Amino acid sequence: MQNNYKPLGDFIQPIKVKNSDLSAKELLGINVDKFFMPSVANIVGTDLSNYKVVNKNQFACNRMHVGRDYRIPIALSDREEPFMVSPAYDVFEIIDTSILHPDYLMMWFSRKEYDRNAWFYTDADVRGGLAWEAFCNMKFPLPSPEKQREIVAEYTTVNNRIKLNNKLIQKLEETAQAIYKQWFVDYEFPDENGNPYKSSGGAMAYNEELDKEIPEGWEIGRISDIATIIMGQSPSGETYNKDGFGMIFYQGRTDFGYRFPSITSYTTKPKRKAIKNDILISVRAPVGDLNIAIDDCAIGRGVGALRSKLKCNSHLFYTLQNLKSHFDISDGEGTIFGSINKDDLHNMEVVYSENEIKEFEKIARPLDDCIKNYCIQNQKLTELKALLLSKLATVE
Repeated sequence: MQNNYKPLGDFIQPIKVKNSDLSAKELLGINVDKFFMPSVANIVGTDLSNYKVVNKNQFACNRMHVGRDYRIPIALSDREEPFMVSPAYDVFEIIDTSILHPDYLMMWFSRKEYDRNAWFYTDADVRGGLAWEAFCNMKFPLPSPEKQREIVAEYTTVNNRIKLNNKLIQKLEETAQAIYKQWFVDYEFPDENGNPYKSSGGAMAYNEELDKEIPEGWEIGRISDIATIIMGQSPSGETYNKDGFGMIFYQGRTDFGYRFPSITSYTTKPKRKAIKNDILISVRAPVGDLNIAIDDCAIGRGVGALRSKLKCNSHLFYTLQNLKSHFDISDGEGTIFGSINKDDLHNMEVVYSENEIKEFEKIARPLDDCIKNYCIQNQKLTELKALLLSKLATVE
């Protein structure tokens, strides 16, 4: 270990301020990915005056389950207003921020290697708690304050770009979703004069099956009328590998990310395949989550793939998003796990016009292409973040 490695306990101090005056109103928990999030705890009838208060630039951590989870949830507050955390959490702060930058320390806590090291310090309890003394005895590299600021600035620049991309992605998707709803739910697609169809007096016809009016000439069909459906089938376990041999393999939604899945496994003997740009759908609980295949891939039994028969996959993607309520129903029925089979997918009802689908695609696909580009950027930026974190171990 390098000479600049120091025990954490020399630079932090515990904070035990309780919410005795109930001035802190919001209760937050700590995600295993190391950020504060709204708590899911039921606090009805709970005495909140015993909860701990966290202020800006203070840390909170949960040392109770490190051995079980192989991770230690720690987060740094950047909030202007104080908030509450569980009395079981530790709250601490840096003694002298002119020597140790809070964001630099949070970067160190964010390393996978830090979690692995913390696991070795856990006790023999079934949950594997990490004693406060052991936590404080763990060492970290302490470069000069100037070097810390340089490292934090570089990391923050990357992080901010990811956040900006995520905002742009959200706006693009919201735009596409709004147009889809306007056209295929409210039937306000442009008429021949460019005016909203239904509100401009477009011809509507009552449909008994749906018990509502739909535009004249539109079809009432099933997903299978507009999409080819492939249900996944898992290869034998001995064909799996993580070394890049064979075809990319997605077993279920655990591989799903935002829009595009993470590549973690391969198989040398694929049984069912999806092709690039197919829409992947989780067919086991939680049913209905969607991703898009970024390359040709094999799919296991937790995944289905859909491909537009009209070559309009953007329309198909937003149609499936719009059918999420049906998937939620399926998720609550049947086995405790919830699932949906090929017949369920085939028979999902859709109202459509081939002409409007193709016109919608001309608008939605460029938006989706932009989303894809931002997602690819974020993937590269996330890899850069991991590289920056890994370099902390050798910083002078």
